[in-house]
Amino acid sequence: MSFTEIGGHKLGKLIIEGKTKQVYDLPNKKGHCLILSKDRITAGDGVKAHDLAGKAAISTQTNGKVFELLNAAGLNTAFVETVTETAFIAKKCFMIPIEWVCRRLATGSFLRRNPGVPEGFRFCPPKQEIFFKDDANHDPQWCEEQILAAGFEFNGRKIGQNEIDFMRQYTIVVFEILEKAWATRQCALIDMKIEFGVNDDGNIILADVIDSDSWRLWPDGDKRLMVDKQVYRNLTKVSQSDLDTVKRNFEWVSKQLDNIIPKNDSLVVILMGSASDLVHCEKIGKYCQEYGLNVELRVSSAHKGTRTTLDIVAEYEGSLGKLVFITVAGRSNGLGPVLSGNTTYPVINCPPVDYANVNLDIWSSLNVPSGLGCSTVIYPEAAALHAAQILGINNYFIWSKLRVKQLKLLSALQKGDANVKGVRTA
Repeated sequence: MSFTEIGGHKLGKLIIEGKTKQVYDLPNKKGHCLILSKDRITAGDGVKAHDLAGKAAISTQTNGKVFELLNAAGLNTAFVETVTETAFIAKKCFMIPIEWVCRRLATGSFLRRNPGVPEGFRFCPPKQEIFFKDDANHDPQWCEEQILAAGFEFNGRKIGQNEIDFMRQYTIVVFEILEKAWATRQCALIDMKIEFGVNDDGNIILADVIDSDSWRLWPDGDKRLMVDKQVYRNLTKVSQSDLDTVKRNFEWVSKQLDNIIPKNDSLVVILMGSASDLVHCEKIGKYCQEYGLNVELRVSSAHKGTRTTLDIVAEYEGSLGKLVFITVAGRSNGLGPVLSGNTTYPVINCPPVDYANVNLDIWSSLNVPSGLGCSTVIYPEAAALHAAQILGINNYFIWSKLRVKQLKLLSALQKGDANVKGVRTA
């Protein structure tokens, strides 16, 4: 079937066609392509294949929901938007011919390749494997040294050790985010595979499709309840009833991903001892918002208005269950210790330090009476990070933003290393 336009987008040439999708150039949207799914399910490198009406729409819906989550968490991916029930737009990139597999539990082919490992063995951290995409040779497993020896270079980006390290860590981040997301649906993500591409700027980004072909999912952690493509793989004979079951499973998976990003019902209250500290507090608030935290600023002095301060605390305690206080007070900090002694919620001191008098300015925040548990940091970013770590315990999406932040720090370090590598001092 040929098309000239899909979803209001004029199609250019067919770039590539696979077993379950087609990729078209978009001449009116430079640097982008359109990916069109097929109503086709395959297994065993295409040896087993069947038409499955509705699969294209289910796959596109599932993929869109997954990538919308990953994009919202701050990951750099190729996904842009879903444009029809069976097609989405992505950033054009040159695909790296490696499948990155991440496993939490030992099952499937891993057991065949590693006799003696019992099924269900739990990998902490997740187990990482790589496979070279080569249907003729059944996608052989590779080691990192084989990737290095291959000398891959795409869009001017050579795939060296730094690139391998980045993709390995990226894969684990994707897995852990989706694992936590699925846990909110009482469903265990057992393993999954992803692929990367190099975009026109030479950056490595998550690409291709993530749908029910990409993972193993066991509701309640029970293999007997699996709802992924393995159900189809396990069939020796395939009836229409079997295909209907597979389709229902895929529909269930897609439905479970509705509203998968949790409601942000937590709050960081930044309480300053004086309005003169507003600039410092606004910096804290800005960093908090980067982690998706709700923020409110208040002014009260524990020394000059103790009753008012405690009333403010009670106001928030009575209306919220997910709450962190950040206190900002210089000189003699009574604010943080007073809050810590009168609330069971976390209190973080972040005094507006005068660096000419730093030791005295932070001493009252550090030397608190026994029985108090407020922590002290001196940088606005550190205060926001600490608050996000606390609130992320009960909100996987906040946790995801923290995890992505770690990945970006790794990327920045690798770029810095690449820039200075070979530079020698006299």
